[in-house]
Amino acid sequence: MTFPITIRQNALRSEIKEFFNLAVPLISAQVAQSATGFADTIMMGRMGPDVLAAGGLAAIIYIVVMTAFTGVVMGVSPLVAQAFGAEQRGRIQQVSRQGLWLALLVAIPAMAFTGHLGVWMLRSGQDPVVVELADTYLKIILWSFLPMAGFTALRSTVSALSHAKPIMVTIVVGTLFNIVANYILGFGKLGLPAMGLSGLALATMLTWWGMFMALALYVRLHPAVRQYQILHTLHWPKLRVLKKLVWVGVPIGIFSGLESGFFLTIMLLMGRLGTDALAAHQVVLQTIVVVFMVPLGISFATTVRIGQWFGKRDLAGMQQATWVSLGLTTVSMTVGSLAFLLFPKQLISIYLDVNSPENAGIVMLAMPLLTIAAITMVLDGLQKAVYGALQGLQDTRVPMALNVLGFWGVGLSVSYGLGFQLELGSRGLWIGQSVAIAAVAVLFSFRLYQIFDGLKNGLILPPIYSEKMENYSTTQQSIH
Repeated sequence: MTFPITIRQNALRSEIKEFFNLAVPLISAQVAQSATGFADTIMMGRMGPDVLAAGGLAAIIYIVVMTAFTGVVMGVSPLVAQAFGAEQRGRIQQVSRQGLWLALLVAIPAMAFTGHLGVWMLRSGQDPVVVELADTYLKIILWSFLPMAGFTALRSTVSALSHAKPIMVTIVVGTLFNIVANYILGFGKLGLPAMGLSGLALATMLTWWGMFMALALYVRLHPAVRQYQILHTLHWPKLRVLKKLVWVGVPIGIFSGLESGFFLTIMLLMGRLGTDALAAHQVVLQTIVVVFMVPLGISFATTVRIGQWFGKRDLAGMQQATWVSLGLTTVSMTVGSLAFLLFPKQLISIYLDVNSPENAGIVMLAMPLLTIAAITMVLDGLQKAVYGALQGLQDTRVPMALNVLGFWGVGLSVSYGLGFQLELGSRGLWIGQSVAIAAVAVLFSFRLYQIFDGLKNGLILPPIYSEKMENYSTTQQSIH
């Protein structure tokens, strides 16, 4: 049996509208959330080069651990989206509740792991002063993992039910609180002692607890979400549902950990080149993180939209959502790339006084890194958007393997070879990083094409497609 692919021109406008209704709040939420790191980096820069280097190192370690364990919980999103598309209310309730149990199960070991990273940082060749500052930061911020995991589970559920605006509001308010608290605790305002990096970590921890409680109240009280009774009673863990969540979510967590772990490895290698190189890397990386929140928000929306169409067994809807996602990503990242190419010094001046002789070495190293980042920015966004589509199809294991091949096989080899063997230093490391991004973008795109082609031709694909293919149709329905 084969599937004719119907190009539904009359439905394209509807898909764009639905996608934007979901994507814009999620993008706004991600950009707002990244503003905390952006503000942190500015404050770290005002505290001195050692603090900036230590804060950058601690932040990337925090991100690696955070993305790995919250990635596991993000398996909730495609499963709830599929159940929503299939109008399976009981399934939505079960997956959402067990997602909260899974959040608890992954947060505890993440906290234990993060609390014992000081020795490892020293063995990686980092400056002892930098390590001491970074370790203090991590031992405070690890207490944010519990509310963060719970927030991720609730956010995945709420967004999969097409309720993205409360996520945006919660994160925007939380970000504003975090930035103000960072300033007060970091620099010692309102009669409080200056806590430096420790103050930034404490502010972040308090913010996550507040955001988790705010979103929990929304889930508990809003009529459209309350009908699923997610927080009315959690019951005990149900192994059958948890197994499905783990099957989809663990590869996402491993993927996220490997991806951010690759960038951590590049940062550690950068640390061997000196404090100036590490500080320049942090400035450029943080700037990219802010811009990258746009395709990340689009990726989350893509997962939901394709998951919902997947639940309706609507192949044409899945494809149409994918094209909308890729188009929006290309436009947004092209704009970001042009900004990097046209205004590099102005971007660096956000973090540092570019006219100060003390910062001359950092500025000189950061300028070419911004150029390299600009060249690969569109591909970076596209690989994230395509991965969002793969998640929506619950295809997470093959992308995990492709991640290893692209980032750790190709990227790390090229980075080390150019950076140290050919002595290109920080530029070599960034070129290798860019080659990895390009390789992953190509591999993911081929994988998505392979899946859609398999669905079109009625082929039996890996486990998620074990259902009989005749259950799929290209119905003209749209999701309300």
